[in-house]
Amino acid sequence: MSLLRETLESGKFAVTTEMAPPKGTDLSHLIECAKPLVGRVHAANVTDFQSAVMRTTSLATCKLLKDVGLEPVIQMTGRDRNRIAIQGEMLSAGVFGINNMLALTGDHTVVGDHPQAKGVFDLDAVGILQTAETLMKGTDLVGNALKGSPEFFLGASVTPEYAPIEVQLLKMQKKINAGAKFFQTQAVYDIEHMREFRKLTRDMDCKVLAGIVPLKSPGMAKFMTANVPGIFVPDDQIERLRAAGKENWVSEGINMAGEFIRQLKEEDLCDGVHIMAIGAEENVPAILDAAGL
Repeated sequence: MSLLRETLESGKFAVTTEMAPPKGTDLSHLIECAKPLVGRVHAANVTDFQSAVMRTTSLATCKLLKDVGLEPVIQMTGRDRNRIAIQGEMLSAGVFGINNMLALTGDHTVVGDHPQAKGVFDLDAVGILQTAETLMKGTDLVGNALKGSPEFFLGASVTPEYAPIEVQLLKMQKKINAGAKFFQTQAVYDIEHMREFRKLTRDMDCKVLAGIVPLKSPGMAKFMTANVPGIFVPDDQIERLRAAGKENWVSEGINMAGEFIRQLKEEDLCDGVHIMAIGAEENVPAILDAAGL
């Protein structure tokens, strides 16, 4: 059983972080950022061509993280692979003993660094979850028997601040029906939204990890609110960051993230948190310290 699964199913507060593979073969910085997290987080989610940008694969990076003692969560998107490649990658993850997986449909290629690339989208997130369930039962999608099966603790994504929220709740239930046991949320900053989301999802058969993205500047906060669907940073948080002064923006953002995690945990508004430092993985230990984790 994966540590992440054991933690969530036992009712303990889970902590995961995000690792983005580099564009290239030198993963030394990522590995150095990972080592201090061993024993401090329950798993590290490795992005799969995040934002449709070509990078080292999630599978290869997961294997390296596992080798240094950090439990990985492989991401699997439908944008770049058909169902043959998706099944093959899942079996490969099973060979390496990677037993956590997050299913995503994936951003369109037009937003990435190879906009001329053709998107595949043979399977969406629900289809990927259903495929994993089929493989775990010992056959492929057309009924051929497998010689050894992978074992996955399956997850998916959700956006608590999406409007109308009913659309997200319907998608959540479809993903749960397809096999999702945990959800990572889009970045959240508004405690009231999380209180309402907890009420709406408390009886669903799943665990929820609240997405935490530390703010690095007032400009970043305003940009995300204006341009990223499903993200809303309250004005008082932007003003607090601005008042701290430019030289303190990063440290204040870390403190704010830590305080928010503490409040989420104290009010039981989620089953854990997923910390996304976005290119600043070296700051994750400081965020954990600020949160008292």
